[in-house]
Amino acid sequence: MTYYIVDVFTDSVFSGGPTAVFVMEEWLPEAVMQGIAMENGFSETAFAVPEGEGYRLRWFTPDAEIDLCGYATLAAGYVIMAHYQPAAVQVRFRTLSGVLTVSRQGELYAMDLPALRPEPYALTPRMEEALGAVPAAVYKRRDLTFLFDSEEQ
Repeated sequence: MTYYIVDVFTDSVFSGGPTAVFVMEEWLPEAVMQGIAMENGFSETAFAVPEGEGYRLRWFTPDAEIDLCGYATLAAGYVIMAHYQPAAVQVRFRTLSGVLTVSRQGELYAMDLPALRPEPYALTPRMEEALGAVPAAVYKRRDLTFLFDSEEQ
């Protein structure tokens, strides 16, 4: 099986955000994809399979499948347009976060990310203890975000 290691957000090798991209004809078992991601050790590993007019795209961290990874999506778009569909100027991916499109603009690649708006979330005593300060607000989507009144906090 061929896979690609892509350094995203850079113009030089061994810098930027490295990710692995697998473009396959059919899905591997989920446990195998998780094992590959764990062995690769990158923040995310992307797996793409042709589907309809585009691809289905999934991302795995070393620990779990996640619902969105922008730079691994850019990497998958680059791999597909560079190695599988060199005449294409755009690739559409169906993902857990909806349809994402990567387009080629000269030598650069671009994409729009979905607006994932965080919701207010209740501060717990354990959060406060871990932070060592009381945030002005707490929000959660996939991740927790803490808003403080000052940089010192």
